[in-house]
Amino acid sequence: MTQTPTPVKVPIGVRGAPFTVRPRIVSVGTAVPPDAYSQDDLLDLFNIDDQRIASVFRNSAIKRRFLSLPPEGPDGTRTTETQGELLRKHRNQGVDMGVRALQAALKEANADLSDVRFLCCVTSTGLLTPGLSALLVRELSLNPDTARLDVVGMGCNAGLNGLNAVTGWAGTHPGELAILLCIEACSAAYVFDGSMRTSVVNSLFGDGAVAALVIADPRQSQPGPTVLKSSSFMIPESIDAMRFDWDDDHGKFSFYLDRDVPYVVGAHAELVIDSLLSGTGLRRKDIEHWIVHSGGKKVIDSVMINLGLTRHDVRHTVSVLRDYGNLSSGSFLFSYRRLLDEGTVSPGDYGILMTMGPGSTIETVLVRW
Repeated sequence: MTQTPTPVKVPIGVRGAPFTVRPRIVSVGTAVPPDAYSQDDLLDLFNIDDQRIASVFRNSAIKRRFLSLPPEGPDGTRTTETQGELLRKHRNQGVDMGVRALQAALKEANADLSDVRFLCCVTSTGLLTPGLSALLVRELSLNPDTARLDVVGMGCNAGLNGLNAVTGWAGTHPGELAILLCIEACSAAYVFDGSMRTSVVNSLFGDGAVAALVIADPRQSQPGPTVLKSSSFMIPESIDAMRFDWDDDHGKFSFYLDRDVPYVVGAHAELVIDSLLSGTGLRRKDIEHWIVHSGGKKVIDSVMINLGLTRHDVRHTVSVLRDYGNLSSGSFLFSYRRLLDEGTVSPGDYGILMTMGPGSTIETVLVRW
């Protein structure tokens, strides 16, 4: 006879802080740019004939990505964008996608813009002051006293860092709606110089935004998983393995991704998962749903092997990578959206959300439906 997992014994909030009412994720909405490109489309558009680079694109396990590409020049080739033009792309695309993702999430929850009391915007593809949260308050005519937070520059792991902040706020404001909004216009961070360094990045990332609505509702009138606990792990010795910094040669910011990142992340995955489950009475085999960041084919394989997961466990992670590429901080919520659409979640199921990024850092959250 299968033994029923021991339930979490105490009301655990973010970082173990007790809440009277536990926050829950009640809806998720996504948005992408209008144009999608296959990897071969991109090789053709940018006249890439180096077979080493073409191989990186074609062996990425990515079928298409939604991108906002540079405009065509008089000769039909794509122009080279200045850092100022890239920043404007980050702003314009970010606001547009953020508006649509937030509206989709509100519609699913049957909520109104006037219900929004806290807005946390997460991004790593540009720096704005005032930030995206302020721009969206103006664009959507949100209440001017809406509490705000901008999480900028933390990278692909930052969605769960933002969720910690949103859940913390919601837990101390029962009944009030908090929003996590991950906005990544990754094409606003591209550099095209024909090098292998930039080609690896350009073969991987896509544009997208995703909003998650969180509320600690004493009436529990909305369905959705309860956020129980989070755990974080940083690997300081690999702090330079993923970075977004200034490139003097091109006069713009450029992203760097070390080829050993997948193996470093995979080797430390067990430690953070064991920390997350410590004190809960749960083991890895008790987790029904795994939502892992779509960091790339090698990252997914490394995490899967080190945690003993099956291809079925990471099916949504793999499919999001295939259909959208790496969406940075928002990837895990795109996978979560696919889990919801699948309709396989049952009351009482446990799930783990897992992201990884610069630091190198692994972030995890335990939820229960």
